[in-house]
Amino acid sequence: MKVRRLAIPEIVELEPQVFGDGRGFFLESFNQRRFDEAIGEPVRFVQDNHSRSQFGVLRGLHFQRPPYVQGKLVRVVAGEVLDVAVDIRRSSPTFGAWVSAVLSAENRRQLWVPPGFAHGFVTLSQTAEFLYKVTDYYNPESERSILWNDPEINIDWKVDPAAVKLSARDAAGLALRSAEIFD
Repeated sequence: MKVRRLAIPEIVELEPQVFGDGRGFFLESFNQRRFDEAIGEPVRFVQDNHSRSQFGVLRGLHFQRPPYVQGKLVRVVAGEVLDVAVDIRRSSPTFGAWVSAVLSAENRRQLWVPPGFAHGFVTLSQTAEFLYKVTDYYNPESERSILWNDPEINIDWKVDPAAVKLSARDAAGLALRSAEIFD
């Protein structure tokens, strides 16, 4: 597995080794020991989620407040997305900064987004299937959303804003400045 830390070093891109031949391919999509070594600490996942989205669907920027914070290990098994993580830890030197990675069925890369980050993605292909493991269960009372197009964060989503499709909840996200984020 190739491991690459992004510009915000807590965000880690993982690329599995793929073994292919005329029959198809095999890859190890998750190995607890290798993952913990790559991240540098033990991580326990409690739930796997799967979503399917059409072109332009933007989901995010989501996070959960303590004590229900979630780390996420995300990947795409069909199509392509731009995956984004925003540092929402006020005490962090990278507070308000964001990083992104293109995740696709073709490149088979995964992204580790630890607690303390808001997460979102936009579908770049006609459709995409997105899988993610989380470190805590979904808790609706703890869930928060930051506005996807907050000018203070200024994310380049690589999609014409007129083509973006949002849920009502995501359209009502708060600006980073007024969101209930981490200290």
